[in-house]
Amino acid sequence: MIGIRTFHSLLKPVFDPLRALRNLRAYGRYLLEARRYQALSRQAGVRREWSWRPMLDDRTSTTGFDAHYVYLGAWAFRNIVREHPAEHVDVGSQISWVTCLASVSAVTFIDIRPFDGNVEGLKSIAGSVLEMPYADQTIYSLSCLHVAEHIGLGRYGDPLDPLGTMKAIRELARILAPGGRLYFALPVGKDQIVFNAHRVHRPSAIIAEFNTCGLRLVDFGAVTDGQQFIASNAQPAAFESAEYACGMFVFTR
Repeated sequence: MIGIRTFHSLLKPVFDPLRALRNLRAYGRYLLEARRYQALSRQAGVRREWSWRPMLDDRTSTTGFDAHYVYLGAWAFRNIVREHPAEHVDVGSQISWVTCLASVSAVTFIDIRPFDGNVEGLKSIAGSVLEMPYADQTIYSLSCLHVAEHIGLGRYGDPLDPLGTMKAIRELARILAPGGRLYFALPVGKDQIVFNAHRVHRPSAIIAEFNTCGLRLVDFGAVTDGQQFIASNAQPAAFESAEYACGMFVFTR
């Protein structure tokens, strides 16, 4: 039997009933404020072309943010800048922080959906984390953040493959140079597949796979289930039973 949460997840892409109910009151407020604004404009002699676009979700007491991605970008940027690499390669991470990194280091961004914008210091290449365009052990600064958990689920047009995450790990490890740094992150906790959004992996399984490939863990940070940010020296074992934490790994060869 499908639970309420699962039913909502299945329905949400085409219609989100919870959001619709939440916004009914906000929509009435929107119409009242639109009428008031028009009246104020007439009083002030302001005449401009008018169009309608209700924005009903932004009246909050604090600035909303996705804890995984906001903290992850800050974590990666600070760690990479601390190492001050002349060149850095990123595979599929959130483009907003990658463009900022390009202001302090030459960056090559690789994704099956390449970035078609124009930012100084940033080069974008169409490619896959499963087949990187580099020789063995040649990249000294490398990142792949909140990406590997998606590989093989078809979400981004990639082929279905239940072993996608582990294959991505092996390919990243293949190109990391001796003494290099790999910044790697994905959801950690109890093993789970949330199709076709993501997988959740136990931290110990991720570390073991990289160890098999000749890499060792240098540092571990995390975002807890309660959205607490631990920038460094977190204990991977403490996240084995998490629901949807974010594990931030630094590996070297």
